[in-house]
Amino acid sequence: MDHHDDDLRKFEAHGAPPLPAARDEGRVAHEGAEIWYATFGAGLPVILLHGGLGHSGNWGFQVPALLKAGYQVVVIDSRGHGRSSRDERPYKYELMASDVLAVMDALRLKKAAMVGWSDGACVALILGMKAPDRVTGVFFFGCNMDPSGAREFEPSPVIDRCFARHAKDYAELSATPDQFDAFVQAVSLMMKTEPNYTAADLARTRVPVAIVQSEHDEFIRHEHASYLASSIPGSELITLPGVSHFAPLQRPGQFNSVLLAFLENIHS
Repeated sequence: MDHHDDDLRKFEAHGAPPLPAARDEGRVAHEGAEIWYATFGAGLPVILLHGGLGHSGNWGFQVPALLKAGYQVVVIDSRGHGRSSRDERPYKYELMASDVLAVMDALRLKKAAMVGWSDGACVALILGMKAPDRVTGVFFFGCNMDPSGAREFEPSPVIDRCFARHAKDYAELSATPDQFDAFVQAVSLMMKTEPNYTAADLARTRVPVAIVQSEHDEFIRHEHASYLASSIPGSELITLPGVSHFAPLQRPGQFNSVLLAFLENIHS
């Protein structure tokens, strides 16, 4: 039976399933930060970029599915998230995108598919726009590319449970476990002021892109997802029914089937 956790009670209590044993893991020093990564399996490379306040362990349902399909998987903790450190400069999506390229360089990966969730989706699409020679395609789930795409925040029990899990994980993984509140404030400032890309910026994208939007996304306007898909040449819009911004955790089987179909298509 497919895993269902629509209210995120299981995620709050236990987190996502643990990642499998890594083939390799380490840290890459880049721009004042130590960026943690782990690699799994062999084959065509897929890089998973998690959402704001989260970490790579949130991909616990996706890594095994990708390995079973024969891909090499790379997970990266964004600067200041999970096991990665940061300096005092403000969070910036383009800075985090440069961190991904630094990890790719350290791993000698010339090119990879980018799978992004929320903030990670923004980072993935920036890479698709600005470093297309390093990107085979972008799976963009649940994010905006300018401020008009964000919905007004409305608290909910599901969001509260996700936030509670993030707080627990931060305390366990971070080198600064007592600084969660400051971490949230710094990331939230980035989310309020970025990204700021225009339709003309999006139109210059030349890699395959899937804009994936959940039916009940708490943070991103449906109209914005449609706008992104219409602005990015050759992109497709995919709606995931019955789920929210947390679809990879709520109904991973549904999410994974769409992800695997996209990867198969761009590599065929």
